[in-house]
Amino acid sequence: MKMKKFDTNRMVGVALMAALIILLANTPLGMIQLPVIKATTVHIPVIIGAVLFGPAAGSLLGAVFGICSMVSNTTAPTLLSFAFSPFVAATTGRAAGAVKALWIAVGCRVMIGLVSGWLWIGLKKLRLPDMAALPIVGFVGSMTNTVFVMGSIYALLASQYADAKQVAISAVYGLIMGTVTGAGVMEAIAALVLVTAIGKVLLNAVIRTYMLGTAKSETAA
Repeated sequence: MKMKKFDTNRMVGVALMAALIILLANTPLGMIQLPVIKATTVHIPVIIGAVLFGPAAGSLLGAVFGICSMVSNTTAPTLLSFAFSPFVAATTGRAAGAVKALWIAVGCRVMIGLVSGWLWIGLKKLRLPDMAALPIVGFVGSMTNTVFVMGSIYALLASQYADAKQVAISAVYGLIMGTVTGAGVMEAIAALVLVTAIGKVLLNAVIRTYMLGTAKSETAA
């Protein structure tokens, strides 16, 4: 009975996080204005979901993020949409890049939840307090998104990226590293703050919900 109650709460929590990802991905709420750049917030529920519900749930939420990215880049393509939509990659004569685009759009986002979830488990095994573990997971989870996406673009689609940016292929590495160390670090700092603030509140709420459900079950017994 206790496990069934927890599983139900877990499924509801994951569904709410998935709904939040879809909302952020389709509204201006998915971007926050920083001093230099606009940083995405869509990966924040993925990281928090991985903390609250584990790596498997985090991976599922990452897939939701990736599918939203793929749909957005398919319905409203931009200069680099060939790297995030297998459909755009195919229609622009890059059929061979369709699988690569699917990995970048969805696979790399699955890694956010997987890495964040297992990192949280590892840090808690080290008995790190929540307020120390949450910022680490927030920063690393965000950088996982940036490093996997940009690293995959460099490894799999460097020539197409150079063509899109109208630069020599030798300049691609510098552009990729500039994105990782510039926008990527700024987004990671924003994630650090948001995951710490929101994650602490939600962790307490999940613990209270589970304890309340356990108390009711024991009373009924």
